[in-house]
Amino acid sequence: MGFLRVICSRVIPALIISVAIFLGWIAKSPKALPIVFATLQPILEGRLPPTIVGHGKMEGTPPVPDDMLPQARPEDELFLELPGGYKMPQSGIGMCCRSTAYDDVLVRRTVLWYLLLGGRHIDGADQYLNHKAIGLGIKDAMERGVPREEIFFTTKIPSTYFGYNSTLEIVPTYLEETGLEYIDLVLMHTPSSFPIIPTGCTRAGLSHKQCRRDTWKALSELREKGVMRNVGVSNFAVRHLKDIQELGLAPIANHQFNFNPFVPAKQIEVFDYSISNGISVTGYFSLGGAHERKKAATVETLQRLATKYGVSVPQLMLRWSVQKGAAVIPGTSKPKHMESNLGVYSFEISEEDVAEMDQLKHSKDGSKFIFLDPDTMSSD
Repeated sequence: MGFLRVICSRVIPALIISVAIFLGWIAKSPKALPIVFATLQPILEGRLPPTIVGHGKMEGTPPVPDDMLPQARPEDELFLELPGGYKMPQSGIGMCCRSTAYDDVLVRRTVLWYLLLGGRHIDGADQYLNHKAIGLGIKDAMERGVPREEIFFTTKIPSTYFGYNSTLEIVPTYLEETGLEYIDLVLMHTPSSFPIIPTGCTRAGLSHKQCRRDTWKALSELREKGVMRNVGVSNFAVRHLKDIQELGLAPIANHQFNFNPFVPAKQIEVFDYSISNGISVTGYFSLGGAHERKKAATVETLQRLATKYGVSVPQLMLRWSVQKGAAVIPGTSKPKHMESNLGVYSFEISEEDVAEMDQLKHSKDGSKFIFLDPDTMSSD
């Protein structure tokens, strides 16, 4: 009884207070949730997070040789057409969702390696907390001869900054953080905010729909001022896309969402709507999910086709997305994987084999992979 009394009188109240303080911190600070992810991701990988021990103490991306100069860009490189005559390379690198993406030293090295190896498309976001390191990597590459006009940099504004005034205030700071004169593409990261995190919109009593509209109005104005060259969205459902299009403001240049051979039919509908409306697509989780590469390697169809083309399963999956007309942004901190991913242009999958891969979403393997449903990411 004494033990239970201690639990009830001390431990449980302490836990409740701790949870309340934690939730209050998340609700009050726009950077709180990203910091949580940046802390948990390394811990889940068995590594000490830079948010606790500092940057530059994690093993990962090797230093770039001092005498290394830019290599040629990939042969037969493919691009997506964007409004204004701009082009996005279809093979890019994602700067998220792995422990090394939260260590500024390794991020800077990763960007430099990637650009020197011939890559030109870098995908970032405010929530990844690595704008400054990405900017330094780009600066390093430019000093070694990579032209800024060849580099395509995407970032995203999180829902915590949605709203007309807050968008006008936060997006220009991305130029300061990266040291760039312009950003190639800025996306709305999600269609609405997280329930427990207040924004300028929720404080003003605005609906998610009106908040998206106000945010898009601000992004359109910033595009006119040259802060970014194009604007787009991420994780939107078709109804969200239609609502933005009805505004008649800046065109939706790009839609980034979960896309691979295993996504269900409803996600293919989002893809088809985007393409048919002149909205380019960038697919994330191209290999099945943040931690799904090993699962994909066990799928018999992918193993057989990869052997047929003399490529790896990841290369096969990336090429499938590219041939569908999407850009891909697999994340890696390893130079050899960067080279492998850039090899997506070096082969082509036959129509028959693409069709066979299309059917994977209906197979028993389909349930093994993560799918983020855009219809559940906003209530309106």
